Amino acid sequence: MEELGFLNTDIPIDVLSRLPTKILLGLKCVSKGWNCLISDRSFIKVQLKKTEPVVGFFFQERFQWCNDDIKSYSYIPIGTEGTEVWHTIFDFLPEDVTVLASSNGLVCCRSCMPSPDPVIYVCNPSNKDWVSLKWDAHDKRNNLALAFDPFEDAIDISTNFKVDAHNKRISLALAFDPFQDPIDISTSFKVVRVRQMETDREDSYFSFEIYSSETGEWRKSKEICQYNRDLSKNNGIFIGGLLHWLTDGDQVLTFHVKNELSWLLSEPFPTTEFKSIPETCIGESEGRLHYVMISEDGLQVWVLEDYYESKWALKFSVTLEEMEEENPQLLYNICQRVGQRVAIDMTAWMDPLAFKDGLLFMRVSIKIYLYHIETRKMEELCTLSQLGTNSMFSPTVLPYTMSLVPLTRA
Repeated sequence: MEELGFLNTDIPIDVLSRLPTKILLGLKCVSKGWNCLISDRSFIKVQLKKTEPVVGFFFQERFQWCNDDIKSYSYIPIGTEGTEVWHTIFDFLPEDVTVLASSNGLVCCRSCMPSPDPVIYVCNPSNKDWVSLKWDAHDKRNNLALAFDPFEDAIDISTNFKVDAHNKRISLALAFDPFQDPIDISTSFKVVRVRQMETDREDSYFSFEIYSSETGEWRKSKEICQYNRDLSKNNGIFIGGLLHWLTDGDQVLTFHVKNELSWLLSEPFPTTEFKSIPETCIGESEGRLHYVMISEDGLQVWVLEDYYESKWALKFSVTLEEMEEENPQLLYNICQRVGQRVAIDMTAWMDPLAFKDGLLFMRVSIKIYLYHIETRKMEELCTLSQLGTNSMFSPTVLPYTMSLVPLTRA
């Protein structure tokens, strides 16, 4: 670092730490000294205090009826001229993967199923660092899931259970908070696996398993959450130590990662109150949980104010007519088309897929748009044909912010 004398002072740290990660990655190529400084964990710790903008969205296709994974994914960058869809972001990993979750610059992927020896990867696409963790032993063969009744069988010596191969009612979520867990020596994270289980009485409940990077082991939580509805859109949103999953029953499943407590949040407005079926998603903005709904009444964004009373406040609202007037080149006759979905097996005309920091990633017919809540303007990102032949059916969509955080020990 002596090749540039000022690098061993506080001046470069103070100046460079104000820059976004995207620029810093380019500056690492200036010299060995710059690379060493920007890669140092003490510098990264300071730079993390700066809020990173959303730079793109990961899009993972899913088969509608088949349980196997699709061996392709897409990355749609934003804020660039002439949006280009990328398909090689994870080429640094040793095998084909399916994208499952993201959290503060880290991404969680998994071996494409079926796989004789499935592996979970937690990686940082910005610096191509990655670590792997095994599926636990009883789940090793082709994503097996075990279903049993804890109320009748949990304390028996011999437990009766049912094996469900390729269970799609399993969701992996990533919990990484660099502000709560110091990154001075290593990067700590947790992976939470939530399962929807069925009892012999045909009741359903969610169970939770937690992997800690500090111990390198999976552990089954004693916590369960009784609920007879399914997860929707299947990706967990991590905010302030809590994981959130949208369900198809007007509730948000919530799990406190540290305390291992779960509960159900009531959504701000029952979807059964509408003539047509509304489309919803959840996301994070300014460190708070947001709920997005598109219905015959328009686009509404709610922010959660109280976790224990399920108290929401309406943050943004615009009618479909206003959206069409403000974006006439992109939208046409959406009031009628949104109102036509009156049955669950009908395809939605407008579908909100992800929300992050005031940016709504949504599908309108066969095109993908980005809607800016602050300016109420839309921009076309790509078409479904660029994302794959199965991009219409319940894709996993993850907002992505870049990070310098390494996954190897200091």
